[in-house]
Amino acid sequence: MRLFVLLSCLLFAANTSVEVRPTQRFEAVIPTAEQEAAYIWRTLRDTPFLEQNGYDVALPNGEVIVTLKNKARVGSLDDDDYVALQNFMQSEVYRAEDYRSGYEKIAEVLPSLEKMVSTLEAQNYEWGFRVFDHYPILLTLYGPGGSYDPDAGTITMLTTTQGAFRQYPNPLNTLIHEVVHIGIEASVVRMLSVPHGQKERLVDTFVKLHFAEVLPDYRVQNMGDPEIDEAFSDLDSLRRLPEIMNALPK
Repeated sequence: MRLFVLLSCLLFAANTSVEVRPTQRFEAVIPTAEQEAAYIWRTLRDTPFLEQNGYDVALPNGEVIVTLKNKARVGSLDDDDYVALQNFMQSEVYRAEDYRSGYEKIAEVLPSLEKMVSTLEAQNYEWGFRVFDHYPILLTLYGPGGSYDPDAGTITMLTTTQGAFRQYPNPLNTLIHEVVHIGIEASVVRMLSVPHGQKERLVDTFVKLHFAEVLPDYRVQNMGDPEIDEAFSDLDSLRRLPEIMNALPK
């Protein structure tokens, strides 16, 4: 998924979440109506990019959303629109129980996710794979799928009222994908100005090399340069990740 810096630490501080279930590093969080409104707002503002790149974006039904999406296409959203969205979510859309099934499924895989992150941390990559002590996982019913904030360690997971997830039945696939995005953002993606398609291909290749046996259904997206698959043929090649990526054509 594209880098969406959609939710910051301030969002968590400013709102009281409905429920939190922590493990050592991760906590699954059912959002408040205010948090969902903030997420949808940022998603709406990205409408031109999302449509241009063919993302399937889940949004609430209603004339308010249709109006806001049309305004987003021409860059005319304003503060009054945000207030209208907040009121709409609070009065007509938000129900905490809608997140329960997805919450429970994520909670089930958190111990496995803990082990995966410990595996990555133990690699001690000299180029600086970033591991957080704390990763809040905020559920959402909206947006294009998984997203992340590499500065706060926040992961946002799209689910449904039935507890389904985008792309994979098992949310562990998407969660580790977002953890790797966070891990390589500062030291590789930003440092080398890696384009979006190559970034996604690199993350998928990284996950496959580390966790193919644990996640047999994990897929490499049809994005970026297939040369990345060839350039990173084994785990040892990941130790030279910045060097290899810098040599590939942008």
